[in-house]
Amino acid sequence: MEIVEEETPLLGVGLHLEELPLGRRFRTVGRTLTEADLVAFINATGMTEVLFTDQEYLRCHSAISGRVVPGAMVYCFAEGLLMQCSMQHTGLAFLGMDLDVRGPTVVGDTIHVDCQVVESRRSKSRPDCGLVRTRNEVRKQDGQVVLLYTPLRLIKARHPA
Repeated sequence: MEIVEEETPLLGVGLHLEELPLGRRFRTVGRTLTEADLVAFINATGMTEVLFTDQEYLRCHSAISGRVVPGAMVYCFAEGLLMQCSMQHTGLAFLGMDLDVRGPTVVGDTIHVDCQVVESRRSKSRPDCGLVRTRNEVRKQDGQVVLLYTPLRLIKARHPA
């Protein structure tokens, strides 16, 4: 039996403009940040700050207990969680954001993203797309918001205007 691609539904496709009206809320699955994640991130980015690489320094000089994770890593992992559930095939461009680190994250913390659409409108120059801004609260397992950011993205519309 030959499988015809047009007849086989594609799962995992992101949300289109029409599915992201003002006020829509959703939450991602969680992701525990591991020691291996931290080491890989530090090595990939060159972020060799002693706060992230020297446990003895942390023990003696840091007010934060635990293996500190860079805010940049928390942001990147949050974006990964959002990509998996809401932007595959539909997210076309990242246009900018405001970002605020609200609290520390350490190895062993589990994060998820609470997302709310705060701006959603059809693009004037591209009728097959829209501009969507979300308020993304990255929360730890105890509910504490550790990162808040508000990206503006170009999102594919299901139907042109």
